[in-house]
Amino acid sequence: MKTIILLAMIITLNTSMFSQTYTMPHENDPHEGTWLQWPHQYEYGVAYRNSLDATWVAMTQALVANEKVHIIAYNSTEQTRIANKLTTAGVSLTNVTFLIAQTNDVWVRDNGPIFVRDASGNLKIEDWGFNGWGTKYGYSKCNPIPTSISTSISVPVINLNSVMVNEGGAVELDGNGVLMACKSSIISQAPANSIRNLGMTQAQAETHFTQYLGVSKFIWLDGKVGDVNDVTDFHIDGFAKFVDDSILVTMNSADLTYWGATTTDIATLYNASNINNKTYTKVYLPLTQNNVITTSGTNLGYKGSYANYYVANGIILVPNYNDPNDAVANGIIQSLYTGRTAIGIDVRNLYENGGMVHCVTQQQPVATISTGLNQIKNKSDVTLEQNFPNPFSETTSFNLKLDKEIMCKMEIYNSVGQIVARVLNKKLPIGEHTISVDAKEFANGIYTCVLVTDNINKTYKKIIVSK
Repeated sequence: MKTIILLAMIITLNTSMFSQTYTMPHENDPHEGTWLQWPHQYEYGVAYRNSLDATWVAMTQALVANEKVHIIAYNSTEQTRIANKLTTAGVSLTNVTFLIAQTNDVWVRDNGPIFVRDASGNLKIEDWGFNGWGTKYGYSKCNPIPTSISTSISVPVINLNSVMVNEGGAVELDGNGVLMACKSSIISQAPANSIRNLGMTQAQAETHFTQYLGVSKFIWLDGKVGDVNDVTDFHIDGFAKFVDDSILVTMNSADLTYWGATTTDIATLYNASNINNKTYTKVYLPLTQNNVITTSGTNLGYKGSYANYYVANGIILVPNYNDPNDAVANGIIQSLYTGRTAIGIDVRNLYENGGMVHCVTQQQPVATISTGLNQIKNKSDVTLEQNFPNPFSETTSFNLKLDKEIMCKMEIYNSVGQIVARVLNKKLPIGEHTISVDAKEFANGIYTCVLVTDNINKTYKKIIVSK
């Protein structure tokens, strides 16, 4: 069976101050590059740095073939050292850039920028507050990193430090308006070293996520606090991830219990539904068979998760542990992302310090997907429903509902933002319309179906082709 996956995401753009002013592109969407904070000696010493270098070299080597790798180096000495290590490993520096900025550590997912689009589709950086996972650590050097990146790449920054603390690993979005998170890592009010947002209610957090990430539905787990092995207070990206707006990757109930999830949270996760109230199809990744042992021989005394993987252009970086289940997890993840290659990244030493691949990467989306039409400035007059059938073999159809006569343009883009098919380009009358998509000539890969209308609504949808 050949499978083509066309990415699924619908974004409703709105300029209202208190609604979906900004939207966060899905991790699957085409990247301009990936940001990495390279480990250094200035916080935890040379041995710490040296134990992690190989993981960062491996990630860079895997990424540079399909996108840029933006490396944050502590100083010019570190930049030279990193460049030499990459060159020695045979990694071309053509797609590598450097930003000199002091950091406390490597967790760019949590302290780094979150890239969003405004109502006109322009790329912005959101600089959410970061307080060392509830003041457990004094990571003052890491908090300014989003603004430093903004200055470096000339992308405007939205300063949210006074609005809300939000770590990137604490939230998972399905690309179609749904956010999943644990209360323990966002709105917990106890204990003292787990408080991100003092006095913030769930309703207030939801208001901020709606405005700044484009969220319209929330899946809240209680999570947990106080685990000595988890400073994040149960970040969602350790055990659950959306492939798209229909598929949720997680673990079986026994492994979730081992991970620390409660029976209530497991039920919430398994019963979660998308924006259309359809329960997500669940795919279960194993934990490692054995407790993780570092490259120096230290037995950590606990198993490793594969759910903390990172989706990039053409590849998926999967945490690996020199464990028999590495191949099992790589194979499962590979099957979910046709057109991308699953690459195992040895994270044993990183895992000793509390994280995996997703924790230390942050995607920068491509600046724009050109459509030849402007983008939305007002409420949508368009409803594009999910295609049916899905999956399908050669053709499928979308149901398009219009509240008024309007010019509509639908195109299919590949993973690097190139147009591969023009499906529609005409004015349609008010009412319901059936739009057919022919994928018989498509090569295996990842695509994005984009609908743009002349009142400037921009909508993304996923379709899955199985042959």
